Amino acid sequence: MSNAITFSEYGTPAVLRLSEVAVPQPGPGQVRIRVRAASVNPLDLKIRSGTMAKAVPAHFPVVPGLDAAGTVEAVGEGAAAAVGDEVLGGTAGGSYGEYALLERPVAKPAGLSWEVAASLVTVGRTAARVLGQLGVRAGQTLLVHGAAGSVGFIAVQLAVARGITVVGTVGERDVARVNAVGATAVRYGEGWVERVQAAAPGGVDLVFDAAGAGVLADSVALTGDPGRVITIADMSAAQHGVRFSAGAAEQSEDALPELVRLATAGALIVPVWRTYPLAEAAQAHADLEAHRNHGKAVLLP
Repeated sequence: MSNAITFSEYGTPAVLRLSEVAVPQPGPGQVRIRVRAASVNPLDLKIRSGTMAKAVPAHFPVVPGLDAAGTVEAVGEGAAAAVGDEVLGGTAGGSYGEYALLERPVAKPAGLSWEVAASLVTVGRTAARVLGQLGVRAGQTLLVHGAAGSVGFIAVQLAVARGITVVGTVGERDVARVNAVGATAVRYGEGWVERVQAAAPGGVDLVFDAAGAGVLADSVALTGDPGRVITIADMSAAQHGVRFSAGAAEQSEDALPELVRLATAGALIVPVWRTYPLAEAAQAHADLEAHRNHGKAVLLP
């Protein structure tokens, strides 16, 4: 048996409990890792609360968590790693525990911290996936809503590196941070459309909404075409004719090794805001729900 965080009903962070669970056994292609770091993602909160119950039905008890980094302890048939390897990747069956199963492990370089390794997986894949779905090209102008958030900040950096002009909406405290990676930051809130137009006088070609702050109608008006706007955070997307991008991690699976290389080389910044002991997972969820975080929250089992 081993320790893990579980929940057996939908609800507030208080439903999260430190529990004893069976040590997971790897199937074909999987590895079992001793978890060194597990990322807390906004989707974890939605699954726990029941907001995603239709799309992601729970089979209680649930071990939350989408991604982790750790050391391989056991391997399934055909797994792409060996016992003792340091790896990261998306998990099967949750990551908030002492052990987790990785479906397609990616090697963790020695120069990459455990915290960043775990934090990179879901947000990095999501950013890469959406940029691919948008088909944004060098020379175009991309507007990123939530440009200082975990997904948005990676998308900004990837786009700038590809020669794309990026304008990002942010809070006042994040203006300098987003400007520092080569984008033009503008404050969100009332008047944001005019500020974006001033920052991009040639117009906006495409929009990536990573914030879900009710900006879709104006974003469509800016581009002139709902097909040029994608959101990962606004459930009203269909009402505006906008694509909602979710799941389909396999579409960006090949992006992870490159994201790891960039982060290890210092060419991709993945801010880690705070780490928590495993037993404080409920506090991590509460902090994210209250928007206290300024970067990724990470559990250290």
